[in-house]
Amino acid sequence: MNIQTGKEAEDHAESYLIAQGLRTLARNVCCRYGEIDIIMEHGLTVVFVEVRARWEQRFQTGAGSVNYRKQQRLIRTASVVIQRMPVLQDRPVRFDVVAYNTSQKHRAAQWIQQAFDASN
Repeated sequence: MNIQTGKEAEDHAESYLIAQGLRTLARNVCCRYGEIDIIMEHGLTVVFVEVRARWEQRFQTGAGSVNYRKQQRLIRTASVVIQRMPVLQDRPVRFDVVAYNTSQKHRAAQWIQQAFDASN
């Protein structure tokens, strides 16, 4: 997958989630531990969204590629982001994944709410 396809997947995921009632707070937030693709809010809940697109699902799905190691990086990154943004502190947090199989002619988002949590 190339950078353009990744950006298109993130754009599509953001539009899809906005249509579902979420509000964008930030995109592509980086720290030394990694990057959060999209930070949104759903009511009072802060939602950290990982967007995954796969050309083929022979080995694993986009959602399946968010393994334990990736989850731990996202959790550490989210922790740093929350420390940097006081407005996010003391709010419920959720980690969602939006996955696409880009080999399909029409991309359909697979939105997995609460895909994992920080207590794992």
